Amino acid sequence: MLNRQNDWWRGAVIYQVYPRSFQDSNGDGVGDLPGITARLDHIASLGAEAVWISPFFKSPMADFGYDVSDYRDVDPMFGTLADFDALVARAHELNLKVLIDLVLSHSSDQHPWFAESRQSRDNPRADWYVWADPRPDGTPPNNWLSIFGGPAWQWDTRREQYYLHNFLVSQPDLNFHNPAVQDALLDVARFWLDRGVDGFRLDTVNFYVHDRLLRDNPPQPAGGHAAGVPANNPYARQRHLYDKTQPENLAFLSRLRALMDSYPGSVSIGEIGDDLQYPTLAAYTRGNEHLHMAYVFPLLTENCDPGYVRAVLADYLEEASDGYACWSLGNHDVPRVVSRWSSLGGSPSARARLVLSFLMSLPGAVCLYQGEELGLPESEVPFELLQDPYGKTMWPDYKGRDGCRTPMAWTSAPDGGFGAGAPWLPIDPAHLDLAVERQEEGDTVLAFYRDFIAWRQQQDALRLGTLRLLAPHEQVLAFVREHEGRALLCAFNLSDRPANYTVAEAGRLEVAAAPGFAGRVVDNRIELPPLQACFAWIGRPQGE
Repeated sequence: MLNRQNDWWRGAVIYQVYPRSFQDSNGDGVGDLPGITARLDHIASLGAEAVWISPFFKSPMADFGYDVSDYRDVDPMFGTLADFDALVARAHELNLKVLIDLVLSHSSDQHPWFAESRQSRDNPRADWYVWADPRPDGTPPNNWLSIFGGPAWQWDTRREQYYLHNFLVSQPDLNFHNPAVQDALLDVARFWLDRGVDGFRLDTVNFYVHDRLLRDNPPQPAGGHAAGVPANNPYARQRHLYDKTQPENLAFLSRLRALMDSYPGSVSIGEIGDDLQYPTLAAYTRGNEHLHMAYVFPLLTENCDPGYVRAVLADYLEEASDGYACWSLGNHDVPRVVSRWSSLGGSPSARARLVLSFLMSLPGAVCLYQGEELGLPESEVPFELLQDPYGKTMWPDYKGRDGCRTPMAWTSAPDGGFGAGAPWLPIDPAHLDLAVERQEEGDTVLAFYRDFIAWRQQQDALRLGTLRLLAPHEQVLAFVREHEGRALLCAFNLSDRPANYTVAEAGRLEVAAAPGFAGRVVDNRIELPPLQACFAWIGRPQGE
């Protein structure tokens, strides 16, 4: 039996806001907390239960807020703590939960903790970061690599040691083997919970703990590459056995969960990037001891072939069905799904509707990334306007993450209604025709999102049910969601050609009244036009 107050997150729709690009309230070209507050009604109108806000803490912004220099304050770029309090209050008035992005695996090198740690080998915070002596020849202590390119070790002349950075050189990794570090980070979580937040999205949650022995990572097997990074990144060539996903990580997550359980209804979502993604998701989310839910990366690729997508779900069922997943098809780190899945064919509008219906049919919670409800395509940002350090390093084969981070289009005016100042990234002219004000009326992607999410909220089979895959098909992905004896068949034509799918299920099929789709049932055959879905009750419809 679900406790609706504390278990609100099961099957929830969570909307991700990237603050720099959502709404600029003061004309400086950068989105901010008052801007988010002003647009919370839009998020609530979609039917979302929660908003996840990417980092807004004090930061030198080398990685746009994912390099924190003060965990307990708002960067002036985004506003003040009072602005944050006002945001939380308004969100709660709208029955929206507020989840904030906690970046615990590393800080900025401008954080006072690191400034003290690097001063000497014997100061009170000397062991708060991961320091290691060089090899006899002066080279780094092992072969670990940074996701952003090059070795994961940076020489420090004061200590005459290397420090670990899994990301930018300016993002030193905290040492979770030190209990004092864990205590300090739990105090950070407590600070924000006391301020009224409803939980956390935990950045790089499996990176917290490293191998004490600093053993070399082995190479990937022939033909393999690490998940969650482009194949042309050297990081992809290692099996990341020792630089992350260590067993001691679970002990810290248990401490975090115990803290969160003392704030009823608060939740945690972990971002897991690992070679064994689903086994790690299961280990981190099964039961009630660690994370509430987590997400992984297999659906954040360009591959949208029905066979591939079915294999992803089969892996989930085999390896993680006793865990709890939070699914997404986009976020601030990957190209927008309408463009990334362009191989589906058809119009961007048709793709946007199909992928939303598929996402909303998966078991667990779901995350929507800002602008997906408009069907926004990926933006092309020229190199001279590029801001992302990842893209600058890997250009031109990998253009970074700026293409999905351009400002939201609220109106069709030249500034998109984003703000009066020159925006930190260029506003995509193609987005203006898809602006919120242009989609408020008529048969639009935005209207479809609102209608379909409202319909899903009424379907316990989709929000809470189990998943059972049906037979593979070269065009169609089909599965059954079942809850308390009611079974809903979900079929998606992932192609731009008509498709027929025969269902080998006993009992009659009756089309469910899902908004926006034209799939038909003839006996036990589903007829699907291109890029269309069909939902049908097996045996008897809900409510009979």
